[in-house]
Amino acid sequence: MKTLNLCILVCLAAMAYCGPILPPAGTQQDEDMAETYLKRFYSLTEQNGPTFRRGISQLSRKLSEMQHFFGLKVTGTLDSETLQLMKKPRCGVPDVSEYTTFPRNPKWPTNKLTYRIENYTPDMSKSEVDTAIERALQVWAKVTPLRFTRIYSGTADIMISFGTKAHGDYYPFDGPDGTLAHAFAPSSGIGGDAHFDDDETFTFQSSRGYNLFLVAAHEFGHSMGLSHSTDPGALMYPVYSYSDPNSFSLSQDDVNGIQSLYGPNPDVNPKDPKPPRPTTPDACDPNLALDAVATMRGERLFFKGRFFWRSYPQSSKAVQTLIKNFWPEVPDDLDAAYESRRTDMVYLFKGRRVWALSGYDLVRGYPKSITSMGLPKTVKKITAAVHEEHSGKTLLFIDDYYYSYDEVRGSLDRGYPKLVEEGYPGFRGKVTAAFEIRGKGKTPNLSKSES
Repeated sequence: MKTLNLCILVCLAAMAYCGPILPPAGTQQDEDMAETYLKRFYSLTEQNGPTFRRGISQLSRKLSEMQHFFGLKVTGTLDSETLQLMKKPRCGVPDVSEYTTFPRNPKWPTNKLTYRIENYTPDMSKSEVDTAIERALQVWAKVTPLRFTRIYSGTADIMISFGTKAHGDYYPFDGPDGTLAHAFAPSSGIGGDAHFDDDETFTFQSSRGYNLFLVAAHEFGHSMGLSHSTDPGALMYPVYSYSDPNSFSLSQDDVNGIQSLYGPNPDVNPKDPKPPRPTTPDACDPNLALDAVATMRGERLFFKGRFFWRSYPQSSKAVQTLIKNFWPEVPDDLDAAYESRRTDMVYLFKGRRVWALSGYDLVRGYPKSITSMGLPKTVKKITAAVHEEHSGKTLLFIDDYYYSYDEVRGSLDRGYPKLVEEGYPGFRGKVTAAFEIRGKGKTPNLSKSES
């Protein structure tokens, strides 16, 4: 078991790193974009003159509010990390309580609701849109007494439409990417309605574009009365991330939220065993078992399940997000990871395959088989990996033995595999994690299973 205290690891990495601090963002285009973002999602009021030169106090408060919401380091300044998050595709519903359609946790007075699809996106067939919408509503019906009936004319409780730019509700869309959709909380009139930006490319089963089922399920959470969640693993987290629709399951955070409004599904016997729902790991849990640790251009990455944390130089705070937020093609539950400074790439391992990242981009031609590194076909997975900066070698661990990989030659060194105990006297057991803290000696830190 890879039980490593993430809070301690982040602090060690911050103390060991002696490189430059993450630079602030600051182009005029970035500042204008940030002003628009804060006005739309955090109720920043109109400013006279250059936004980032006047009204600094209010601006700083709103930036701090946003940073706190997303679990970023609260600086009150437009740093690169904050700017990067602002540029991610997301829901158009604000993250703060001033949004006029969400007063006092509204809910529907009845559990029997109607919906109507007013028009369709050209990106998908009508049957695909119908199926995606129905499945998205059933996400909430499965855990509550809510029941949904489709109607084909007249006014439904939930009116569903696709539109672009100004589309009749005083909340115009912004073109491709950016805001994907928005919905209104339960009430009369426009309440409950969901609008989708047809400048986006919506898909049915693909990770390309934006999966309509996932976007709609999030928006219907608002239609039922839920606001945004700060839990990055929740469906109601405001930033879009892809997950396989065929295996999708509401997080416990989402279930707790919707059942606080409507209660549990009465058709489910409370005595029946319940399948475990996804939860978000706590970085400071002393029993947290990390899957893999790697560096990436000065950042340190900690992987666990479907999440990873990013820790910046000279910062003791790790920012948590979903792996799919950055790399939709990369699987969850990784086995190992390491950074090669020679190739300036990060390599991620799962089973018999390896993925390569250049910055936050997946390298073309990956994933590849681990046999491309010279490993025999009998190796089913890498249990740990670490790049030794002083030797330029990468050590690939498979339980209680390991290989040495030469990054320059692109092949395994002769004389391997070796037993771990042979290379690391006194270490007994199967290696499940390895990492090297820069400036803390030449011997990698190894973790072993308890079995």
